[in-house]
Amino acid sequence: MMRALMSNLPLLLDDVSVRAGATTILDRITLTITPGAPTLIVGPNGAGKSSLLRLCMGLVAPTSGRISWGGRTDHAPVRRAIVFQRPAMLRRSVAANVAYGLAQAGTLRGERAQRVAFLLERVGLAELGDRPARRLSGGEQQRLALARALARDPEILLLDEPTANLDPAATRSVEDVVRMAAQSGVKVVMASHDLGQVRRLAGEVVFMVRGAVCERAAVGDFFDRPSTSEAATFLRGDLVI
Repeated sequence: MMRALMSNLPLLLDDVSVRAGATTILDRITLTITPGAPTLIVGPNGAGKSSLLRLCMGLVAPTSGRISWGGRTDHAPVRRAIVFQRPAMLRRSVAANVAYGLAQAGTLRGERAQRVAFLLERVGLAELGDRPARRLSGGEQQRLALARALARDPEILLLDEPTANLDPAATRSVEDVVRMAAQSGVKVVMASHDLGQVRRLAGEVVFMVRGAVCERAAVGDFFDRPSTSEAATFLRGDLVI
């Protein structure tokens, strides 16, 4: 009988802080990420959203506190993937970028072509496989970055404002891919500055201020009944100082 894959969930942060010299980047965060609908991270600029995602990926180590993935504390990003706001494109074709992700994930060489075709179809780039990746539009590059991330067969997909620089049509295409990933069972944890996007995608919202988690709630409760003055101020569009 095949051994079940080790799970990364729940992702548990226990009183975690990250500091750089005298600067506190993340401040005593306790948070549990479980399977289910996407978790959207919101907050003013400089709140620590990107740093929290890097911590969840294992790219940043806590200065204090403990982080674990499915009970394990090793940083090896097994079945975790991250997509940044400005993803780097390899100097290769669209298809070769995805094939690289598959190779990194240990997919057998003989299975890669079929998986590349499947993933490009999934993100709406099936007709662009031979095009140089760096000649794609911004929205196309972001969808390619998602395909490359999904090539890792992630259990947790971390997204750092992936539509921040995109027009509405490109944003919708990226959101469709994110929604499809979530519906397939991938746990999406995504930072966003777009409250409309949060309403469209989130199951729950984590609201951050000054490197700390200020509020966590189901998406409807967060918008309709914020429990902190900071969240209410943020939702009004006022500055949270």
